[in-house]
Amino acid sequence: MSETPREASKLGQFSWALFDWANQPFFTIITTFIFAPYFANVLVGDPVKGQSAWAFTQSASGILIALMSPFLGAMADAGGRRKPYIFAFQLLLATGCAGLWFAYPNRPDLILPISWAVIMATVGAEMSIVFNNAQLPGIVRPERMGRLSGFGWGLGYCGGLISLFLVLAVSMPAMFGLAPNNDTPLFGLDARSHELERLVGPASALWLAIFVLPMFLFTPDSAGARHQSLLVAAREGGRSLLSTLKRIPRFGNVLRYLIAFMLYNDGLAAIIGFGGVYAAATFGWSTVTLGIFGIILTVFAIPGAFLGGRLDDWIGSKRTVQIAIAGVIVATLGIVGVTATHVLYVIPADPIIPARGLFGSVQEKTLMGFALLLGFCMGPMQAASRTLIARLVPHEMSGEFFGLFALSGRATAWMTPLAIGIVTAATGSTRLGMACVLFFLVLGFVLLWNVREERATV
Repeated sequence: MSETPREASKLGQFSWALFDWANQPFFTIITTFIFAPYFANVLVGDPVKGQSAWAFTQSASGILIALMSPFLGAMADAGGRRKPYIFAFQLLLATGCAGLWFAYPNRPDLILPISWAVIMATVGAEMSIVFNNAQLPGIVRPERMGRLSGFGWGLGYCGGLISLFLVLAVSMPAMFGLAPNNDTPLFGLDARSHELERLVGPASALWLAIFVLPMFLFTPDSAGARHQSLLVAAREGGRSLLSTLKRIPRFGNVLRYLIAFMLYNDGLAAIIGFGGVYAAATFGWSTVTLGIFGIILTVFAIPGAFLGGRLDDWIGSKRTVQIAIAGVIVATLGIVGVTATHVLYVIPADPIIPARGLFGSVQEKTLMGFALLLGFCMGPMQAASRTLIARLVPHEMSGEFFGLFALSGRATAWMTPLAIGIVTAATGSTRLGMACVLFFLVLGFVLLWNVREERATV
């Protein structure tokens, strides 16, 4: 086994964690709370067709990521450097985000090109995360990886929270004392053409360009990196990947973890990604309500991520993940058990009245309670999963295995949205479509029990 690389400076470690802050608005306001519901319910215009269309868009992204991530991770290990790959995919992400400005309402002819822009941005985001994650074992000691990983996730949630506040401030300026009333959004944005929802794309691209810079400037790019040409790195990376796949039985413990992660992470991604779409379709939530919902959820996710990082270093990554998955399963059961007429599956509730206050029905309050549990658990689950793979794999193969980690995180990611899309379209029920995620969460939870938290050797 090779020796653990020397730690990066505090500034270098903070800049690595700031990468999560830079990328989080894409996941928070585009793929979860603001643009995704707009895409499904306004651009497509029908909740059932819209949820199906968004699901198929996400499944296409998952297929591309699953095909690319292992090879590119091995290629980065062969070439030694990660930042050039991060830059290329961050550029792809920013370009896709900028294209969302053209998602004009009442234009069904734009559904396909906007879907491609979302796919481009999603591939860019996920692939750049592969290479940024692969830097973790090389910039911090093993006993502090959990804390730094949790700090990164927590910082990311803070970035997502601020981005949601900015959306809310632009949408309702009087609430923040920025205008005498809320009749029109700030900056003269036209509510009728949904300029606010469309602007979140270019705004996320600008945020990314500003806050990802410290990582490029201050985080070291693989100590002792081999500066090879792209062609040589691609050739060696391909050979290395094939060799690893042939030897994968030797890394049986890692393989078991990757399969478990593949399942439970897909369930988590689906409940996060489709939660806003489901709530908007069920309760008719506006952009403002979705923004407030996202803010509250993120407020609970932040302490979960920070505390989860400390719990990770205290009781271990595996146990932290197990506790978090159990919480997410309970939260998902509760969310799916809420409809416009019932809570907890069978308990009837009073009809929802249009003139109600914010989250003013029993149904919405119940959904919010389970959503807060989801928010608190999802940070430790994601952060500790990243730390666990870093604890399991050989240092000199971190990029390759983080590529396989991304593959396992996306290999069935196309299946979960596809299952949601098919079930939603076949049954006409967004609720039954959402229930598909429970299968992935429970099976992943069961398979994780047989994983040992120990580092593999080459």
